Formats: sequence, structure tokens, C-alpha cells
Amino acid sequence: MEHRIVGPGPYRATRLWNETVELFRAKMPLRKHRCRFKSYEHCFTAAEAVDWLHELLRCNQNFGPEVTRKQTIQLLKKFLKNHVIEDIKGKWGQEDFEDNRHLYRFPPSSPLKPYPKKPPYQKDVIKFPEWNDPPPGTSQENIPVRPVVMNSEMWYKRHSIAIGEVPACRLVHRRQLTEANVEEIWKSMTLSYLQKILGLDSLEEVLDIKLVNSKFIIHNVYSVSKQGVVILDDKSKELPHWVLSAMKCLANWPNSCDLKQPMYLGFEKDVFKTIADYYGHLKEPLLTFHLFDAFVSVLGLLQKEKVAVEAFQICCLLLPPENRRKLQLLMRMMARICLNKEMPPLCDGFGTRTLMVQTFSRCILCSKDEVDLDELLAARLVTFLMDNYQEILKVPLALQTSIEERVAHLRRVQIKYPGADMDITLSAPSFCRQISPEEFEYQRSYGSQEPLAALLEEVITDAKLSSKEKKKKLKQFQKSYPEVYQERFPTPESEALLFPEKPKPKPQLLMWALKKPFQPFQRTRSFRM
Repeated sequence: MEHRIVGPGPYRATRLWNETVELFRAKMPLRKHRCRFKSYEHCFTAAEAVDWLHELLRCNQNFGPEVTRKQTIQLLKKFLKNHVIEDIKGKWGQEDFEDNRHLYRFPPSSPLKPYPKKPPYQKDVIKFPEWNDPPPGTSQENIPVRPVVMNSEMWYKRHSIAIGEVPACRLVHRRQLTEANVEEIWKSMTLSYLQKILGLDSLEEVLDIKLVNSKFIIHNVYSVSKQGVVILDDKSKELPHWVLSAMKCLANWPNSCDLKQPMYLGFEKDVFKTIADYYGHLKEPLLTFHLFDAFVSVLGLLQKEKVAVEAFQICCLLLPPENRRKLQLLMRMMARICLNKEMPPLCDGFGTRTLMVQTFSRCILCSKDEVDLDELLAARLVTFLMDNYQEILKVPLALQTSIEERVAHLRRVQIKYPGADMDITLSAPSFCRQISPEEFEYQRSYGSQEPLAALLEEVITDAKLSSKEKKKKLKQFQKSYPEVYQERFPTPESEALLFPEKPKPKPQLLMWALKKPFQPFQRTRSFRM
């Protein structure tokens, strides 16, 4: 039973449906069956289909071993309704599917689900406020901008202090950031972070950006209790007191039953039913209809647990605060019930963990329009939430720090040098991860060696500089960056090669030097005649 992992992206539920249909039609064993004294070729019983498809789904990493037989039967009912299968007499659609010996077969052709056509969303990305942004109401559209390439000349300008030239500078004050500006930054950076994690070119197919409320994101980050649970400003949106008391009773069983009702046999089952009825009658699932495709897309990352947790953290920040609070309290209760060994069985037919998933999966995740794999996808997501709810419902610290640093950067005063206006096309500064002290010392010592070495080479090879000026600049560079200079000129001889000594001219020979050298007078012996 071969299968492949369907990763994140638009229409993931439809892609999963089509792949499951193809696997079922290609691999389901068919054989001859007899029914009412008549033989039928190439068919299968309902029970055989349930057994085989159940095993397929449990072994498929897109669904997991938590899939129940009941969920498999529900999926086969949808197969019958969509004419993926038909009964042995060719009936389908309104017929009901049950786990029995009734015979079914595949129709000659089984159409796959077409991908839904959604209205195109506007692809405009929210622009971060920059230093040179004009006041609201002015336009800067269609302004040609020449891209800037960082070359050695740019390094020469930016490191002019190293060679003794400090140009004049001026201070540019950033215009006051409004509350709307800050909200735009939070929304844009959060969505960009989610898009990067999902590895998508655009979020338009999994999320309507216009419906994302930046105020929700900021509230979910800052308005939290010491336990990390969202605090609501509007108390009318809180859980009813009787529901909250019932949840506390089961979460802290058997020491926190403050319902002021007498205990009796089956009391805990009635309390659980009270909670399930309240959540089951919500008008909208906790993860909202709008975010259904986004959460389903994140399910494609479950093989990379750490990445999936990060993606879920971002998606949960987009929730309305009241939904996030209800989800936090519900997941904490579900996890504690599953881990409580003193909790009596809440259902005779299912284990506690399976009961939690089946009871609350639909109130946590479902689509506004009928999607054929709603139950399986919701069960998969709730199972992962139960196992990782403490991390998923935390505020992502890396994202929060990046946005806060971005806002602080825009509020600071900027120093500009002459000619620095060329740099306005450079991308926004990226924010770094925290590193160890050892790595910091290494980067501090060696991180800027290459550009400084390039600057030194440019001074060395500059033919326009006279020897005197070049020696002066090299002396200043040696004083500012001795390590870089020492690496380029390790010995005095290597430095001397840069300025070879000119040969001294030979002295001009005088004419008298060519004559016989003067000899002192020597007395000779005289002979008298």
C-alpha cells in the first residue's frame, strides 16, 4: 500500500481526497462473491472495504494510527455518495453504507474532485514603514530606483574612518509611528513568517489576508496571564461560569469539584457531557472557518515536528482572543484528563484519549462548506494539539523579538552621510538569532576581515595615488587594523616590495679624472759631471 506525504499548500484536503480515492481503487482486492443464488465478479463486501481502508488510513502518514473504524465507515459513506463506489446493482448517492456483507463494486470511471476556484485575493503585501516614507496621503508610485551593488568602492566610503577621512553627517528623525503603523508591522511580519515556514510563494490560496485582524495578534501576545492564557477585555465573551467550573472539576479530579452538587455514580460522565454539549453548540469552530485551509496546510508538516509547532504557533496567534482562550482551557482539560489515572472511564465503548478526540475534534476544526475529509483531518490535528499544546499555545519568542526590534529601529534617529541616499533601495535589516559568546568572539575577530582586506587591496592597487599618499594611507590602515595589515604584509620585505627603491644615478666623471693621476715629486739622484 504505497502512499506519499502530501505537504503544505493550497487545496491540501482535495489533494488528500484524490490520492486516497486513487489508492483505494487501485489496491482494494476484488474477487467473486455470491448473493441470493447469483454470482458477481470483481466486487467486495462492505466489511471487507472497511477492513482494508481502515488499515490503509492507519498506515498512511497523512492520517496516522488514530483513525477509528467509525471514521472509516463515515468516509466510505462519502465514497458512495460521490460515486467512488456503487452497490452491486449500480445504485449510489442516496443509498446508505453499513458495516455488513452487502456487495459493492467500482464504477467504470470515478471522477476525482476538482480543485475549488476561489476569488483571487489582492496580492499587495503590506509595506513596512521606512525612514523616508512620506506622510499619509502622498504617493511614491512609479518612481524609478537604480539598484545598488555593494562593491569595494562602497566599502571604501563606509570605512573611510580607517583611512583618516570622516565625512560630515546629518541626523534624520523618523516621523512618529502611529498605532496603525505598528499594527501593520505586526500583521505583515507575522504573515511573512508563516509564509516562510510553510514554504509557499503566496498565502492567498490558504488565507484571506484582508480578514486577518492585527489587533487580535497584538492582544494574544501581550494580554496573557502568568500561565500564558489570554485575558479578555470583554468579560461577556468569557466561558459561562458553570462550564468553567465543570472543566476545573474534571481537570483537577478528584480534588476540585466545586459544582455544589451531590456526588453520585456516573457524576463525572454527566459533567463531561455538560462540557461537550456547550462546545458542540458553538456557532463556529474554535479555529474558525476562515483559518481552516491554513491549519490543514500546516498538517502537511507533522513529519517535521519542530517546524509544525512553529507554524501552529503563528496560526493560533491569528485567532480571535476569545477563541484562543477557549482553546487553551479546553486543551489543558483534555490533556489532564488523559493523564489522570484516577479518572473513572467516561465512556464504556472508547478509551479516554479516543473519546476526547472524537468528542471535540469537530468543535475545534471543520470547514464551512462540506469537505469529505473533515473528520480525519480534525482528528489528526486534535491529536497533535493534545501532545504539544503547551508549546503550540505559547507566543513564538523569535517572532515577537523580531517585530519589537523592527519597531524600535524605526523609532530611532538615523545618521546619514553624503551619498548615502543611494542606499534607500537596500532591503530591510534582517534580525539575527542569538549566538554563543564563543561564536560572537569568532565573528567579531574574523567576520569583517574580507571586506577590510578588499579595501586594503584597493588602496594598494590605486594607480592614481602617489607613493607619498599611498604610504600615508597604508600607515593609517596599519594603525586601525593591524591584524589585517599584518596578514597582507607579514614581513618587512613584503612591504618593501610594494615600494622598490629607485636605483641611484652614477656620478658624472670629470675630464681631469681621465688623466693620469697626480704623482708626488720624487727626488732623483744627480750625477756631477
